[in-house]
This record gives sequence, C-alpha cells and structure tokens, in this order.
Amino acid sequence: MHPVAIYIGLFDHYGHTASLENGTISPEIIDAKNILFCFGKELPAAEILAVRPRSIGIAEHKDDFVISFLKAPNPAANETMVS
Repeated sequence: MHPVAIYIGLFDHYGHTASLENGTISPEIIDAKNILFCFGKELPAAEILAVRPRSIGIAEHKDDFVISFLKAPNPAANETMVS
C-alpha cells in the first residue's frame, strides 16, 4: 500500500469504445484498461482538481503490453508511476 496514492478503480476503455456506434479501436489492440488512482496529498488551488484523479493506461497487443501515463507535475508522483 502506498502512503499517499489511493486506488479508485478500473475503467474498461476497450469495452466502452467498442460499445459506441462510431467507436474505433486500432486493430493491434486486443484489450485496453485504465487504472484510476489519486496522489492528492495537497490541494493548493481549485484548478488542480482538473488533473486529478490520474490513470495509467494498459493496452494489450498480441505479443506485448503498452503502458502509458501523462507526466505528473509533481516529480515524486511521476517517479512513483515510473517505478
């Protein structure tokens, strides 16, 4: 368990996009999920709420996974996501 980060949930991005009438998914993506979490130990301004919570995206391909996230403005949070 992380002392600051909290797990929020799992979003089935693949399932959501596949369910849309005009949804398109790249053919090499087999599945895609977002892990939702928050590093919110400070709330210095109301505008910061727009960048929280955060997510790590995991896309499954036939032979590998692609893990992605947006760089956090907080260096410690960014380092935690990399590790």
